[in-house]
Amino acid sequence: MNLIQKIKEASRPFLIAGPCSAESPEQVMSVAKKLAASGKTQLLRAGIWKPRTRPNSFEGMGDIALPWLVEAGRETGLPVTTEIANRNHTELALKAGVDVLWIGARTTVNPFAIQEIADVLKGVDIPVMIKNPVNPDLDLWIGAFERLEKAGVRDLSAIHRGFSIYKHPKYRNVANWEIPIALRERLPNIPIICDPSHISGNRDLLLEVSQKAMDLNFDGLMIETHPTPEKAWSDAAQQLTPEALNILLNQLVLRTNDSSYLEHKELHDSRMKIAQLDDKLFDFLTERMQLAEKVGLFKREHNITILQQEHWTKSITARLSKSEEYNLSERFIRQFMDAIHQESIRHQTKVMNNRQ
Repeated sequence: MNLIQKIKEASRPFLIAGPCSAESPEQVMSVAKKLAASGKTQLLRAGIWKPRTRPNSFEGMGDIALPWLVEAGRETGLPVTTEIANRNHTELALKAGVDVLWIGARTTVNPFAIQEIADVLKGVDIPVMIKNPVNPDLDLWIGAFERLEKAGVRDLSAIHRGFSIYKHPKYRNVANWEIPIALRERLPNIPIICDPSHISGNRDLLLEVSQKAMDLNFDGLMIETHPTPEKAWSDAAQQLTPEALNILLNQLVLRTNDSSYLEHKELHDSRMKIAQLDDKLFDFLTERMQLAEKVGLFKREHNITILQQEHWTKSITARLSKSEEYNLSERFIRQFMDAIHQESIRHQTKVMNNRQ
């Protein structure tokens, strides 16, 4: 199958659904039949091998479950996909007749593992989906695509599943939406599927994350679906029943990507004003860095260190305290001020170390 073509031809969202883990032939077949009956699922997923952080937790049924998934796909007419993490997984999935492979976040982070999979797939015509690495590293994600492309794999798609973080108060993995947006800028022909199950870690947040992905014009969704989520052997909290999945899909607001609206006068005028403000903003930043260089010269003359922690802490605290007044998020203010501070340090370092 040509996955890229199917994604482009399908109505948004292109839907990948199925259980986190294949637990039994009956479980896989049951959810597959319900998903097929709804007519909204284009690709049936199930985990065969489950990478777990610590041993002695359920790590999937292994290759004995491959026939369950393939048979469920044949019975319902749905193509099937599963996660691979090494050479052995890849060879077994190909032999079993899995239609689409996906590479998980814990594998994408390891170039050696990606290269091992790429070597197996040389000369094989099969679609591959690549999840973002667990850490927010765009080049590492792109590197996985490049390794597979060099092996001759052309039917490639991306899955955005968020990035690991220690004890986030809301999400299992933070979305960092700017990274998949940057991926689209760098690889514009690669479809992007959002995995709200792993971003949220909580079925109550699935709609919110799914809607954000659709608003950003992502191509599809990968949502974990189980006949009885509360009894699931892995990731029970983030799975939905097929019936609940239908409700979620019906609640999504799908907005147009019609480029003809770009010529609308109201939109055009607003964007022109934004561009003018951006020009002024960069003029101000240029002026600010010129002042930073003067500060650097003073520090050089008086043999003062560049970083003055007390002053910086006072400055950033003052800005953060005005987030509501600015109508800007604290996260944005923090990132913006950090970027300005680092650039200021760069300018001061340049003049302080200029001995001419």
